Amino acid sequence: MRIAKKQILALGLGLIMVFSSAAVAQTTSASAAAPVSPAATPAGGTVPAATKMGVVHIQDAILATEEGKKEFDALQQRFSPKQTQLKNLNDEVENLKKQYQTQADKLSDEEKSTRAKAIDSKQKALQRDYEDAQGEFQQAEQEVMNRLGAKMLKTLEKYAQANGYAIIMDVSNPQTSPVLWATQGNVITKELVDAYNADNPVAGAAPKAAGAAPAAKAPARPPVSGTTPKKP
Repeated sequence: MRIAKKQILALGLGLIMVFSSAAVAQTTSASAAAPVSPAATPAGGTVPAATKMGVVHIQDAILATEEGKKEFDALQQRFSPKQTQLKNLNDEVENLKKQYQTQADKLSDEEKSTRAKAIDSKQKALQRDYEDAQGEFQQAEQEVMNRLGAKMLKTLEKYAQANGYAIIMDVSNPQTSPVLWATQGNVITKELVDAYNADNPVAGAAPKAAGAAPAAKAPARPPVSGTTPKKP
């Protein structure tokens, strides 16, 4: 499973974000709790008229930033041991099932019952461990996305004001913002990534072409193939 580029963002993904020369419409409690400073006035002393419309995939933008890559790499490493643990437990359960199926006709009813109970117990423990790991992973992922999302919103406002955008639409969720077509010149995801990297430099990060980085993966769900042997 993925930290499915499909997770919850406190940015209010999919909503239209409207900008004025004064402030950005706040869409989340995270952004409301951290007021954004007014954008700097260009050297000429005037702010470009806010007339343009932009389109951005805000979720891809967050994942493509140097900080986003670093944070999600760390998240993947953090949960890698749990992923391995779940895989080993699942392999153990599957092996027990195969042994049971192979030897069942040679076992007494009592032995069948004992083995079936052991398999059932391990199967339930595996499911509980998976659900706990999944919940912990999703919470950790959401915390990262919320934190980086609040910073991205500041960069977005600054960029929009400096470049004369009246409206910027987020197309992360096509169900809530069904933009069917836009010229490439209106898509500013890469520009926003570059602006974020400039505002939030990451030590030791080498310049790279902006592009959505692979998201960290949540612990894989145990396979459902096969069934727990029934107690005789």
